Amino acid sequence: MGSKQVANAAVRMALTNNRADESALKKTFGESGIRAVAVDYGGEFVSSVSKIVERAVVAAKREGVIKDTHADEGAVAGAAREALSQIMPKALGLNVGGKIGIARCRDHVSVAIFFGIGLLHLDEVAIGLGHRAVP
Repeated sequence: MGSKQVANAAVRMALTNNRADESALKKTFGESGIRAVAVDYGGEFVSSVSKIVERAVVAAKREGVIKDTHADEGAVAGAAREALSQIMPKALGLNVGGKIGIARCRDHVSVAIFFGIGLLHLDEVAIGLGHRAVP
């Protein structure tokens, strides 16, 4: 398993429609050695950046995607910040809602963020993706 497969898993987790889909996909990935989790999020973008990063780290630890170490936590936080920076130009000052997908296999960690970006009824969508290597 390489970075491409782990990134694919993170994106697919972020695009699931409900908890049942998340569980089924998580099980499928688990059979191929990829640990994955997804967590929902919504709110005003700028004031929520640190909360989004925190939710990603907490979900990854809670579901056993990463270990409780500084290196693993930093990898998820860094990948989440990278994904958010890709979305930032579209989301600045607006409300966002969507899902964060996190996947890991061996030393590859990917975080994908799928957001609907809203202003009244005019919605935009965006996906950001970050990757880190952890020993």
